[in-house]
Amino acid sequence: MSGGWFGPMRQALEEAEKGRYGASPNPMVGAVLLSHEGEVVSVGAHLRCGGPHAEVAALAGGAGKTVGGTIVVTLEPCVPSPNKRTPPCVDAIIAAGISRVVIGTRDPSPAMNGRGVDALKTAGVEVIEGVEEEACRTLNRRFFYWVATSRPYVTLKMAMTLDGKLAARGGRSRWITSEASRREGYALREEYDALLVGVNTVLADDPRLLRHLGLNPNPRLTRVVLDTSLRTPCDCALLEKYPEDVVVFCLEGSPAGRRRELERRGVTVVEVGDDQRGRCDLRQVLRRLASNGTSSVLVEGGGEVHWSFLREGLAHRVHAFVAPLVLGGREATPSVGGPGFASPQEAVRLHFVDVRRLEGDLVIQAEVQGV
Repeated sequence: MSGGWFGPMRQALEEAEKGRYGASPNPMVGAVLLSHEGEVVSVGAHLRCGGPHAEVAALAGGAGKTVGGTIVVTLEPCVPSPNKRTPPCVDAIIAAGISRVVIGTRDPSPAMNGRGVDALKTAGVEVIEGVEEEACRTLNRRFFYWVATSRPYVTLKMAMTLDGKLAARGGRSRWITSEASRREGYALREEYDALLVGVNTVLADDPRLLRHLGLNPNPRLTRVVLDTSLRTPCDCALLEKYPEDVVVFCLEGSPAGRRRELERRGVTVVEVGDDQRGRCDLRQVLRRLASNGTSSVLVEGGGEVHWSFLREGLAHRVHAFVAPLVLGGREATPSVGGPGFASPQEAVRLHFVDVRRLEGDLVIQAEVQGV
């Protein structure tokens, strides 16, 4: 029965992709409105958090042609909720006289899951579920993980040489990869809620860690530093713009004077427990970020931080830009540091989901298995 809705749902998925840079921490959602005769009338997408939902946008585009029609939507329409910024889509669908709603997957949020379906059925609207469900869930894998675990989805981003080096002996890393690769790396910042680095990256590179491309309607993002003993300089480039967006995690009992200096600059300093290895407990870090609405984190290094996330089983995806260079050297910075695993059997296993060339570099996207 759902086979006839394959085409419209694929179109709805394409629409949903338009929200990649602005919808988070809300899910990406696309909708296609069909007339009573089955012709496409209009489409809609949820483009930015706080903006109109996909269903509302599609209904507005099909004004006068909604009665008896069908709306195909990638995610279950929402119902009234105390935390919602926008009016409930279920009410708009019922008011528009829609006779059928085709849903890709239910909204996993505790306040929503199944309530939209029930409300539509109670109002006499036919509901068809599970059309292209796997694709609809994959589209919002970060959102689904955040809702299910109360932790953000984590991607490690690496720009490295063929022999896995982030920087040459002495720390120089500009520029290992091509301009096209750097631009794609910047584009990743536009779609994640937070960007995380270790304090050694701040000290070595003095980065600003800003969004540069203007793809996201919100130019700001949370910038996170793991800094066990508060070595982040108060005059670093990171604090030149939007210092109030910077969160520094340190260990309990870190120098009070350094904390006051950073807080005077507008930085949020958060103490967390020790992971038994002298580093910040990453689970505590992630839980704190998630509780503040961060559904996804892009980790940009360095190698020790990458190792910590992989060792703890807290990284879900790797996005690597590999340049056709060989630096060599024991003192060159590896893309993944730490002591390493004792055998291949203990190694973190990846599944390559995309491998392609980009201006001479290789771009590899891989999912971490078993996470």
